[in-house]
Amino acid sequence: MTSLDLLASSRSVEIKKIAQKLGFLDCRVAKASELTNDARRLEAWLNNGHHGQMEYMANHFDLRINPTKLVPGAKSVIVLSKNYFTKSTQHIEAPKLSKYAYGRDYHKVIRKAMKVFLKEMQQSFGEVHGRGFVDSAPVLEKAWARESGLGWVGKHSNIISKSAGSFFFLAVLITDLELESDAPIKDYCGSCTKCIDACPTDAINNPYYVDGSKCISYYTIELKNSELPDSMKGKFDNWMFGCDICQDVCPWNRFSKPHSESDFNPKPEILDFKLEDWAHLSEEKFNELFAGSAVKRTGYNGLTRNIRFLINPLGKAID
Repeated sequence: MTSLDLLASSRSVEIKKIAQKLGFLDCRVAKASELTNDARRLEAWLNNGHHGQMEYMANHFDLRINPTKLVPGAKSVIVLSKNYFTKSTQHIEAPKLSKYAYGRDYHKVIRKAMKVFLKEMQQSFGEVHGRGFVDSAPVLEKAWARESGLGWVGKHSNIISKSAGSFFFLAVLITDLELESDAPIKDYCGSCTKCIDACPTDAINNPYYVDGSKCISYYTIELKNSELPDSMKGKFDNWMFGCDICQDVCPWNRFSKPHSESDFNPKPEILDFKLEDWAHLSEEKFNELFAGSAVKRTGYNGLTRNIRFLINPLGKAID
């Protein structure tokens, strides 16, 4: 091993210590190279219209596959994960929120931590340039998580860790710092098809391939200014924002442990709200409950549209 290799290795050890100190679940490194195979898969997915009305997915294609377009001189891609698993549950009859939306908007929480992360890197290694991304820019976070060995892509298309399951957020920091890369790991899904079998809208129509335009999360979050299709009535399993079905049934999530991030804790009212409370949700109450929350993405009109879709005038869930 050369002196440069030793330096890259020691730097990788140091950044993982920094990540652990800042409360990240895991930290891995991939070489900043072009994602050629992922580019072909993304292109086919877009050509098949599986992004639905998410037109932004087709934008900045070259930036998604080449990290040097985002950070000139990029050498390494640091992949971070942040646990959001919780055992907290809503009232049994209430329309459901995805676990990730229980607390403060993860974009804000992780972005703040990544700024500190980069600052500490600069204090440790001198002049370092980098950009952090949290699910809000043309970056293929799952592909980088796979390349870095943070986990493998499950049949539901989420990243799975052998030690932590899949209830975690991903963040990527592209940097011009030379680091020792980690190796990808094998796929441990085996012959399991629980996520495919459990999806009520057949969004996972083939292993490892999700038709985003059929996903409950797409309908309840991304589909804007439109009523939900009658063909989907009775298929949402009472989800009003997002969906956790494919993760809830995944055997690897028996290894998920509750997070320790106070910002991700739900307001007690959100857990206590009953069906009738959601059915009569006012805009004022929506703003109070979801101030600083990812639920703001769908807005009051979007969430109440979803709730109406789930309940009839008597306030009972549709069979």
